[in-house]
Amino acid sequence: MQVLAITKPRNIHEARLLDQHFQLRARIFANRLGWDVNVVDGRESDPFDALDPTCIVALSNSGDVTGCARLLPALGPTMLTGVFPSLLPDGRLNAHLAMIESSRFCVDTRLEEGRGAGSVHEATLSMFAGIIEWCLVNGITEIVTATDLRFERILGRVGWPLQRLAEPKKIGVTMAVAGTLAANPRIFQKLHPASYRSQFAGRLGQAA
Repeated sequence: MQVLAITKPRNIHEARLLDQHFQLRARIFANRLGWDVNVVDGRESDPFDALDPTCIVALSNSGDVTGCARLLPALGPTMLTGVFPSLLPDGRLNAHLAMIESSRFCVDTRLEEGRGAGSVHEATLSMFAGIIEWCLVNGITEIVTATDLRFERILGRVGWPLQRLAEPKKIGVTMAVAGTLAANPRIFQKLHPASYRSQFAGRLGQAA
């Protein structure tokens, strides 16, 4: 699977991929998980999408978006501090220049491509690897995120454990938790599947 990073679309192709990523978010968060999110014309978005985030997207062999995540500087406005401060110690995040927030992570695990013998879909591992590789290229060493307990277990299963910032709390229909993840070459090498390709390949001298 190929992983790309898109901030502002540079062409029609990237604009189409971003549109697909909003559609994927609607299918996963609203339709499958039942979250209370804003969906218009089959696309999920929120005010943080107007802050020029970097979107990491994973593409299937047919070129369709099968995974995505949104990255924002942790020192600026973030979903964690603006929407979910109750998940943080005293409602505050100890952010720094080398920290990025990852939010709106989702993968279409119904895709047959990449469904191997392992318990975690290749699209999920490709997204993990893509986020980490983007961090390495951009001098980021730490990722902060809010997620649910099911996804926290997946992170632990693949060997990328979430370091909790506080105890989980119920948000809507979800038991949520905030935590940090390390971004370093060792974790990247450990997580990326054999099929992984990215636009960063060669920049680190270690991309598969």
